[in-house]
Amino acid sequence: MGPLVAMRPAFGRALVELGRTNPDVVALSADVSNSDFTYMFQEAFPDRFVNVGIAEQCLIDVAVGLAYCGKVPFATTFAFLHATRALEPIRTHLGIGRANVKLMAPYGGLSPMQEGPTHHAISDIAIMRSLPGMTIVQPADTVALAKLLPQVAAWPGPVYLRMNRNDVPLLFDDAYAPTIGKAMTLRDGTDVALIGTGLMVSRCLQAAEELAGEGVSARVVDVHTIKPLDVEAIAEAAEQTGAVVTAEEASVIGGLGGAVTEALSGRRPVPVFRVGVQDQFVSECGPYPELVDRHGMSVEDVKTAARAAVALKTRG
Repeated sequence: MGPLVAMRPAFGRALVELGRTNPDVVALSADVSNSDFTYMFQEAFPDRFVNVGIAEQCLIDVAVGLAYCGKVPFATTFAFLHATRALEPIRTHLGIGRANVKLMAPYGGLSPMQEGPTHHAISDIAIMRSLPGMTIVQPADTVALAKLLPQVAAWPGPVYLRMNRNDVPLLFDDAYAPTIGKAMTLRDGTDVALIGTGLMVSRCLQAAEELAGEGVSARVVDVHTIKPLDVEAIAEAAEQTGAVVTAEEASVIGGLGGAVTEALSGRRPVPVFRVGVQDQFVSECGPYPELVDRHGMSVEDVKTAARAAVALKTRG
């Protein structure tokens, strides 16, 4: 893994580049352009940027109107606000109406570490995943973000792209070639499959490296698209390893872990252990890496789950 890199500025730069290549792309912000870095797009294309103010429902309604006029709107606000305050128009216009709006959701998971439980986004994946027709993308680093953003623009229908507020480990170089809807095996292994998304991909890679020292061969799968889930790749990983650990910076209920267990239950049932936030709100604040570690998403938590999955497989 490489150095820590800032995801929000990388998003701003990638959005500007997308705007240069696609004149139909427009950007909207709910008065958080300095936080989500859409101010970069505003500076480059002032006539293609709308600040709707602190009015998240209006953010969606304006974006829908632009979509119906043939534009490709990127509507940005904090992840928890998309999944709560703006949910009704998202459900109605993007779900039922199939408006071609791209929801940009920085501040995913516990990354709003100083704002506390009101701003943490731990149930957003589960909420968005429950909406018919919604595509969910979560890049693991800035390279993945830049590679996936043009695909999000070209993807038909609504997309929820979840990002991290903070610096994240650089994992990939320009050879990384993700495709929406296709999981990617980053490391081969035969004893257990570590299936991660977002920040937790880096922690799965570190856990696999440390588990190798214990004689445990761990495959690492990068699920940058949570919906539609690459069921074939997940089933193959389960078939070839016989044990699965999912890892996400979100609630273990209804997110990646839920999607994987649902997929495997009808295809290849194996022991599945889910690493993530347990059924609770995180009421404390603090430094981001320590906050993630304290709430069940450390590298050691991934390793513990992997050992338990392998042990259960062996007993079976």
